[in-house]
Amino acid sequence: MPTIDTEYVRTGKLQYIVRDFPLEAIHPHAFKAAEAAHCAGEQGKFWEMHHRLFANQRQLAPADLGAHARALALDGAKFDECLGSGRHAPRIRKDLAEGEKAGVRGTPTMFLGVREGNDTRLRVLGAIQGAQPLATVKDAIEKALKP
Repeated sequence: MPTIDTEYVRTGKLQYIVRDFPLEAIHPHAFKAAEAAHCAGEQGKFWEMHHRLFANQRQLAPADLGAHARALALDGAKFDECLGSGRHAPRIRKDLAEGEKAGVRGTPTMFLGVREGNDTRLRVLGAIQGAQPLATVKDAIEKALKP
């Protein structure tokens, strides 16, 4: 992802949009972990928490989430209140439903497409499913960027 960010996102060639797709059948605590990332985001540390949770997928139980928040120097009381409130759950459920409707079956899944005019919808040109080598991802992006 750092290479994609540097070469495509930061140069304005590509917009990167993240949607939640917690796979609870594989990771029973994935939904709450997705909420934790958004709660960290309320304190400006979404990506830090996102990366931390992916790097520590065996430590996603509710008690672990607070420890991750402390490791990121988040305000623990605010984080706990957010996580307990469930306020990000509707957004995550919506992302999950949209992903299922779009045919997502696993993570990661990356859709490549274009927006036409002021339309907020994406015309999908292709998809990359599963973890793929950087060369495969770059090749797909370059094909999608061609006029």
